[in-house]
Amino acid sequence: MKVADIHALSTEEIRASIEEKREEYFKLRFQFSTGQLTDHSKFKWVRRDIARLETILRQRELATELEASEG
Repeated sequence: MKVADIHALSTEEIRASIEEKREEYFKLRFQFSTGQLTDHSKFKWVRRDIARLETILRQRELATELEASEG
């Protein structure tokens, strides 16, 4: 997921995407523990997607807090 794509999403859509990615990460961990996972690089990409989503969500939260304190 690219940053430009994430910026186009609404805040609720970002939160939903975070939950989906966390579920995906959980499933990957389960597959890894049972020996079914063949591509271990998926861990890295899902973690990065979660971090990107959370970073942009936090930026939006800080922007709204700044607007509230100024206005």
